[in-house]
Parts: sequence; C-alpha cells; structure tokens
Amino acid sequence: MAGVKLVVMYPRPKDVDAFEKVYQTEHVPMAVEKLKGKTKFVATKVVGSPMGTPPFYRIAEVHFPSMEALQACAASEGGQQTVGHAMKISSGGPPVIMIAEEESFSF
Repeated sequence: MAGVKLVVMYPRPKDVDAFEKVYQTEHVPMAVEKLKGKTKFVATKVVGSPMGTPPFYRIAEVHFPSMEALQACAASEGGQQTVGHAMKISSGGPPVIMIAEEESFSF
C-alpha cells in the first residue's frame, strides 16, 4: 500500500530569517507534539531551482500509516492548531496544503 502524507508548501517568506526563527522554535515543535498518529515528519528547505528563484521556500511532509489516521489528525484540535499556525507564519502568502499518496523506490 502506498504511504499517505500531508504536504505543506510555504511560499518564499518576506523575511527569511524571521520565518526560520518562528518555524524552527515554534512550528516544528508544535507539529512534533500535536500531530498525533504521524509516523514521520520531513522538513525540507528549498535551496535553488534551475528555473530561477523557487516559488516555495519550505516543504513539510507529515507521513501517516493510513488515510484514516491522517483524517483523524487533521480533524483533531492539535491538527487544527498546527494548520492554523502554518497559515499564520507564512508571510509570503498562504501555504499550499495537499494530501498525497507516496510510492517509494530504493536503488
């Protein structure tokens, strides 16, 4: 079965240093604590693109064992607080939030 994840893509912030501070000291700890049922949290910083300045600065992936676990987390108070905080800290515009199935290939 494919893995299920919540993907959050943050547009480039108006002030990168201010965003990083609040992301690292507030948002990541909140996600770790309040997103119940997750199996993995991946926080990626986009450092470049061959097409110029990337439209997204950070991409967060929160993995879950099933769609039901993801939906339960999203409906929970902790899930709602964490998504609300993501919206609040995204100074470059609202983050893009998607639900995805992942299929991995190892070589």
